[in-house]
Amino acid sequence: MSSADVPVEPPAVATAARTKVPATAWISWVALAMMTTSSVASLRAAPTMAVYGLACVFLYLLPAVVFLLPTSLVSAELASGWAGGIYNWVSEGISKPMGFLAVWCQFAMTIFYYPSLLGFVASTLAYVFNPELATSGVWTAAVIIVVYWSGVWVSSRGTKGVAGLASGGLIIGTLIPGVVLVTLGVVFLGQGNPSAAPMTADNIFPVWAGLSSLVLIVNNFLSYSGMEMNAVHVSSLKNPGKEFPKSIFLAMGLVLAIFILPALAISWIVPAEELSLTAGVMQAFDAVFANFGWQWLTPIVGIMLVTASVAGMLTWLAGPSKGLLLISRQEGYLPPYLQRLNKNGVQQNILVVQGLLTTVIGLAYAFIPDVSSAYWIFSVITTQVYLIMYLLMFVAAVQLRRKHPDHARGYRAPMLVGMCGVGFAASLAALLVGFIPPSQFSSGNSGVYFAIVAGGALGLGLLVPFLFYRFRKDSWKQPEPAGVTES
Repeated sequence: MSSADVPVEPPAVATAARTKVPATAWISWVALAMMTTSSVASLRAAPTMAVYGLACVFLYLLPAVVFLLPTSLVSAELASGWAGGIYNWVSEGISKPMGFLAVWCQFAMTIFYYPSLLGFVASTLAYVFNPELATSGVWTAAVIIVVYWSGVWVSSRGTKGVAGLASGGLIIGTLIPGVVLVTLGVVFLGQGNPSAAPMTADNIFPVWAGLSSLVLIVNNFLSYSGMEMNAVHVSSLKNPGKEFPKSIFLAMGLVLAIFILPALAISWIVPAEELSLTAGVMQAFDAVFANFGWQWLTPIVGIMLVTASVAGMLTWLAGPSKGLLLISRQEGYLPPYLQRLNKNGVQQNILVVQGLLTTVIGLAYAFIPDVSSAYWIFSVITTQVYLIMYLLMFVAAVQLRRKHPDHARGYRAPMLVGMCGVGFAASLAALLVGFIPPSQFSSGNSGVYFAIVAGGALGLGLLVPFLFYRFRKDSWKQPEPAGVTES
């Protein structure tokens, strides 16, 4: 997900675009690559990988090959052959209950995602006022609660035009700060300052100390997620078979550059043992600006990053829940209370219930001593819940190819079964590895860590949707209201 952490188009905008734009309105493969880059690239994950130093290059490349590439090509085939998104893909390929599980996971991951995103916002905002607040759990919890509920208020009013903030977020919150950070990092080294992390051939691969030494790589799967939302644009290419792979490989190159170079710049400037997973970007900016006597720029960069992240949250806030709402009204998966719309046609009750859970989770920052640890726990739960959806998507793709080999597809992924196998194995491995505490947090209680992660990921990702499905009622089915469209 990008710094704006949103799909290229929110559901309502995407639907309107498909309604108004004729099928002959082609886009170039380069334009699609840029759209993909804007929806994936981010600086938020840079501190997580910067602790590995030069080895972060390998740790970004590996999930790009075994997860990003299969996800992109497989979802492109599904999107070009079956409308309706992940619910229809999995329902047609496996079953309706599994389709509900998939769309539920796409929504439920946001419950833990917002606390981790806004944890980053809180630590970044601290550098605008007082950097010491970056390590304060109370400050972090307060920012999460205030910003999230402000977002719910804005979204419930059906505000139009918020979606336009996402594209600006890429430039304001990612490209400009990223270029400045990397450029000043190079100048920092050019002045003869030693790199905080060794940059020799011996450091290309991470030091092996068991699986716990590689756990932070799980965060990269979340960074690369969301490609199934960009896949809808494959039908807008003149020659998808040739152009889509070129677009994906160009996007991968750009995304890797945006991910890797800032992470390296941070590792040059901030020692790994001092690095905060939430405030690491601002630590690096503060240190490099101090080197040039430009620390007055630190709050300005902080405001840029915060603005982009909050704009992204606003544009993303109602999207996944709207998809869940539509499916639930058709099949009766959710109680009528959660299906109600306010006068602006927004699923406000779902947002409020989600907000109550986000508030409870956000308060955990005030009680977990280490803000970085809380940030990581919420990030890994988010990733694991989302990976459940990807596991279902890969299985569904293989099943659809076998059951409907002659079904019309605008794009056919090469070696689909093999790619689905690689993507499934990588996703499953990342999901399982996430239960292991990172070596960077070895001082904590492993049992407590496992209990929190397992309870959050398996409870939210499997138990809750099972209960909704188990107790569904035909009386919960409601006709689709005007103005509610499928993403």
